[in-house]
Amino acid sequence: MSKSIVITGTDTGIGKTVFSAGLAGLLDGFYWKPVQSGLEEETDSEVVERLAGLPPGRVLPEVYRLRRPLSPHRSAEIDGVAIEATKLSLPALPGPLVIEGAGGLMVPLNRQTRFIDIFQQWRLPVILCARTALGTINHTLLSIEALRARSIPLIGVAFIGDEMADTQKTIVEFGNVRQLGRLPHLDPLTSATLSDAMIASFDLALITGGE
Repeated sequence: MSKSIVITGTDTGIGKTVFSAGLAGLLDGFYWKPVQSGLEEETDSEVVERLAGLPPGRVLPEVYRLRRPLSPHRSAEIDGVAIEATKLSLPALPGPLVIEGAGGLMVPLNRQTRFIDIFQQWRLPVILCARTALGTINHTLLSIEALRARSIPLIGVAFIGDEMADTQKTIVEFGNVRQLGRLPHLDPLTSATLSDAMIASFDLALITGGE
């Protein structure tokens, strides 16, 4: 399999980097976060290197590394960097690639371009990560509508957090979308516990066979 999958979220800080690490490991693939905002703490690529259990070289370098933990457009302006969408071209790789965006779909890369614009150009299938906590119904259904308005293929929703059966059911029914599984909060969070949780919680065939 050489398919690429985009991972996006309904918001920032919901756990999509942990999910991306788990999926990259489950696929035995590659990981790429084109734009990283915030360098003082562990970066998302470093988190994936620690958790995914991939061989060296499978986590690709970012195209843009921005110092401050802000929206990429603003962090780039402060750093004196111009993010150019044309530089975010897809790499050719011998295996599956997990691509992680920053925050949600409408996060700006510059004053003209948002992540959803790049995703529309790529035409790659998307997994939408959504928390199970209060407020997720609105955020998730709006994100689903935005993807479909751009005809961006949506594989399904990956829930992250504690079981909220009615919330998850409501999103699936109103959004007419697949529930791919639910990744619980893990304590401790290690490569081994993440791998076990991904295997137990997600059907890989459902993900790789998504439209």
